Amino acid sequence: MVEDVALVWLKQAERDLKSANNSYKSKDYYVTALLCQQAAEKALKYLYICNNNKLIRTHDLVQLAKEIKAPLEIIKNCSTLNPIYVEVRYPEDTDLPADKVDNKIALHLLKKTEEVIVWVRKQN
Repeated sequence: MVEDVALVWLKQAERDLKSANNSYKSKDYYVTALLCQQAAEKALKYLYICNNNKLIRTHDLVQLAKEIKAPLEIIKNCSTLNPIYVEVRYPEDTDLPADKVDNKIALHLLKKTEEVIVWVRKQN
């Protein structure tokens, strides 16, 4: 049962990554960024559930990565992705979230997210 619940998290992470790539192709870079953060979060939660038989309620990717004893490179990727959760969702003063991510940043975030998901898949 726990394995089935966990697998849903990984499948959704993979779908979020696919949607992030689609958003990149359509030049919706801030959506790419948000979906990258979400994909990484769900992949890490998949592994957390596999290891602990329960869900952890946090959006902090660095905390999640440390909880599952991820290697330093994955923790660094999570550190890069972590601020996206807030930065592209909510306006700050007169800054439009949609303008905060360009092609180069989105591509970088896609790469970091793919590395997280590839690492997660190799763990089970």
